[in-house]
Amino acid sequence: MPVCEINFDGIVGPSHNYAGLSLGNLASASHAGDTSYPRAAALQGLAKMRHNLGLGLTQGFLLPLPRPNGAFLSAIGADGSEDRRLMAAAWSASSMWTANAATVSPAADTADGRCHLTPANLVTMPHRSQEWGDTARQLRVAFANPAHFAVHDAVPPCFGDEGAANHMRMCVRHDAPGLEIFVYGKTGGAFPARQHEQASRAVARLHRLDPARCLFVEQNPDAIAAGAFHNDVVAVANERVLFTHELAFADPEGTYAAIRAALPEAEIVVVPADAVSLADAIKSYLFNAQLLTLPSGDPGSGPGAGMGLVIPLEAWEHPRVRAWLDGMLASNGPIRQVLPVDVRQSMANGGGPACLRLRVVADPAHVDPRFLLDKAKASRIENVIAAFWPETISPAELGDPELAERVVTARTELLGVLDLAELL
Repeated sequence: MPVCEINFDGIVGPSHNYAGLSLGNLASASHAGDTSYPRAAALQGLAKMRHNLGLGLTQGFLLPLPRPNGAFLSAIGADGSEDRRLMAAAWSASSMWTANAATVSPAADTADGRCHLTPANLVTMPHRSQEWGDTARQLRVAFANPAHFAVHDAVPPCFGDEGAANHMRMCVRHDAPGLEIFVYGKTGGAFPARQHEQASRAVARLHRLDPARCLFVEQNPDAIAAGAFHNDVVAVANERVLFTHELAFADPEGTYAAIRAALPEAEIVVVPADAVSLADAIKSYLFNAQLLTLPSGDPGSGPGAGMGLVIPLEAWEHPRVRAWLDGMLASNGPIRQVLPVDVRQSMANGGGPACLRLRVVADPAHVDPRFLLDKAKASRIENVIAAFWPETISPAELGDPELAERVVTARTELLGVLDLAELL
């Protein structure tokens, strides 16, 4: 197969729960203490992957990380009994949001002609900061071919790095050299700005990117304060198209001008705040969408032909957001289709369709095939989820030994049917 964009979705882990651990994530906070439905969540995520397969796209997946993480509690001399938030952090299934797994630069952008991946250190939140070592281990299995991939360690934890959720790439087509846009934060009022500028610059150097084809852009502090804890809550890009809220960037006009100077073919679709407010955008996760080049599109018919926007049902059902989307489709702009999907269990914890995937531009033949999805593999995964994932988890159950054994068994069964037991 030729080089293409592969979306690697995170399989929702069997310990999926609502503990409200993510400061600045309004959905997570609003559902803290609710009962979660891990089996339904995992099946919703798998249905989204099947949806993309049905569109003719190449689809991959990444696995849940080992949970509960007793090593995390041991490292801080705790067992979780005196602090329930520490217990919840050790049980978190947040690795399902693979947009935070790593930052990825395709071979077309790098000096050595390899695809580079740097796991995010995620140091801002204790429940996520424990992930990167296991993430790196998994990436080094999935992208093991040293002729085509380089998987780095995370940048030092003095520089907070949140991965691809704060990184966009624009290009004429996926396999052509691109413009890599790194979005960092400085302040967010009561909420932390999670992406450090120096982390972004470190990743760009590690990936051996051309400085002339990198932009470092500040996120709008007002967007962070409103609950856009990552840039992908207010902006998403694909090939020539940037789809963004008017208030996504601290200097929007300067950002657009810099993009157009580096990529004259760029099309920038700006959603004005008087049509969709920041609050509406964050509540609906309109921008936490997958902007995809559909195989049915005719590249010769113009920039952005055949692009589809995979959005959560919450955006499709929001009256003001729906009105804007209907107008966008009627205008016959670069985004030609809107494709709603049900990821309500993920949304309730603050992650939409974009959060659930890591974009990797590569030749699928160079990826470990065990991480690539097809219909038969999807059925095997579904069978394991149906048989072994807990139906419900309440935060009060975290720490229960029987539930812990069930969660471990569920992940073990999944790795077994995927022939990935080396990641136990």
